[in-house]
Amino acid sequence: MYAAVLAAVLTRSPLLEFDWRVAMWRPYRQWPQPAGLLGVLVVAGQRGPTATVAAAWLGWGFRRSRDPRPLLVLLAALVLLNVSVGAVKLGTGRVGPDYAHAFGSPEFFRGGDMFPSGHTANSVVVWGTLAHLAPRRRRAAGALAALAALAVGLTTVYQGYHWFSDALGGWIAGALVLLALPLCERFAERLTVWAGRLRERPRPAPVPWPAPVAAVAGGAPRACGRAALCRAAPSSAGAALASHPRVWNERGPPRVPGMS
Repeated sequence: MYAAVLAAVLTRSPLLEFDWRVAMWRPYRQWPQPAGLLGVLVVAGQRGPTATVAAAWLGWGFRRSRDPRPLLVLLAALVLLNVSVGAVKLGTGRVGPDYAHAFGSPEFFRGGDMFPSGHTANSVVVWGTLAHLAPRRRRAAGALAALAALAVGLTTVYQGYHWFSDALGGWIAGALVLLALPLCERFAERLTVWAGRLRERPRPAPVPWPAPVAAVAGGAPRACGRAALCRAAPSSAGAALASHPRVWNERGPPRVPGMS
């Protein structure tokens, strides 16, 4: 369906003619009364506000259940949406009705980013994903998500910001991401299992610090306890240790009797 919409517009089919008829009719001038309400409604398709609300709701659920999988599914779906829709936008380069150059032209490859409609695709993905993750009443949530996506797409056409085929492509692009949700769930499951194994991996026990050894007069070393200091006569080994360059740097050169 995605390819069919692209082909229909590029081949100047009746879909492109319908695009121009709606754009020239200018619905926002024919029906100016709901312009303010629809201007607020279209916010339900903007990426920033919708992603923030969805992430906050799923984050609250994660705080209660300690299950990060729903939040990971949403993040993976948003990544797929941005990559897929962004690639098509850059590849087609379509401009909107306000910047059209020639009457009846598809207006592709002119440096724009109108096809598909990002607002429409984002509303399909965000609200559709939340309906899919809803623990109860999924059918009602799915119906509300579909209604919101339909309203957002038609509002962008009403405002003259998008062609009708842009909204149609946005609905299809969002539906493609929803079809990939099972893959997102598998990714979230594997990531959760891997993080759990990493968290439960046993840590090595700390190695105890060896007790200091002092040389005694007989030449046999003995360990120094914490309660008392080692007071042993210095031996040849102790004298050699005292004259080590590392000790020089820390305590100064050794004192030799008879020398100033």
